[in-house]
Amino acid sequence: MGITPTAEEHEVTKVDIIVSKGDEKGDITYANPIFFKLAGYTQAELLEKPHSIIRHPDMPKIIFKYLWDTIQAGNDVKAFVKNLCKDGGFYWVLAHVRVATNPDGSFRNYVSTRKGMSAAARTVIEPLYKDLLAAEASGGMDASLPVLEAFLKDNGASLATFNDAMQKIQNS
Repeated sequence: MGITPTAEEHEVTKVDIIVSKGDEKGDITYANPIFFKLAGYTQAELLEKPHSIIRHPDMPKIIFKYLWDTIQAGNDVKAFVKNLCKDGGFYWVLAHVRVATNPDGSFRNYVSTRKGMSAAARTVIEPLYKDLLAAEASGGMDASLPVLEAFLKDNGASLATFNDAMQKIQNS
């Protein structure tokens, strides 16, 4: 769609809970009204389209690789995400993505619930994401993974405890 990012931030209030569901490819199959309001798109513009439509260029690829690898293995993920709005603006959230299954255990969909990012978390995550992007610019995800692992280690965590580390950062 070729949207040019701007510096306009859209507020995610403390009461906003953004919900979306996606199929195995990550295409949006459902979203609640606050999702469409914040993103600035209509249902027709986003349903059955990839979630990546709202991916902000400030998002490191390694974060999405970790997210996809983890949920495709059947595990939940909590990750900070900067989303791009139709008008070029953005909003930050802490996303909790999980796999929903049918009664027989088969895949139903991915469900993402998102809340606004805390101010304290933003002071930690924005510099990290800039470092990850710089590493990716020079050496791709092979270069950004060690940066992410070092950050987690410095925060008493690892990829295995990624979710706990993200929640701790959100609550700090």
